[in-house]
Amino acid sequence: MPNPSEFIDPQLSHNFLVEIQGISRGSFHEVTGLDSTVDVIEHREGGWNQSPRKLPAQTKHANIVLKWGLNIDRDLIDWHQQIVAGDIQRKDGSIVLLDRRGGEVARWNFERAWPTKYTGPTFSAEASEVAMETLELAHEGVRRVS
Repeated sequence: MPNPSEFIDPQLSHNFLVEIQGISRGSFHEVTGLDSTVDVIEHREGGWNQSPRKLPAQTKHANIVLKWGLNIDRDLIDWHQQIVAGDIQRKDGSIVLLDRRGGEVARWNFERAWPTKYTGPTFSAEASEVAMETLELAHEGVRRVS
């Protein structure tokens, strides 16, 4: 446990990699969707002036969205094409935050993921941006483990 009087710099979010059973890449532009929400059920127990008790209900997980610059690596796109063809292959994976020296700072593991949406790049003869691809992963849970 750090000393409360010590100032600890927050971690930078630009140095990370994604690991998905057999696929490990550090060239992602952006990863979003590392969140979960627990629904709330309000229950009144009697009496007019009592505040309702709040009870936890179903947990919902946002889809994880991976965004990267177009390149020759087709592993993630091929996985999505397998799903489109009806070959459902769920995979576990991790999002790993690295420090400036490449050491692991934090890890978020997700379970039983499958690609639910692929978005190819937008093309324009007037643009000079990198061509971006996006893959959205449905999954059955994400948690920070370190």
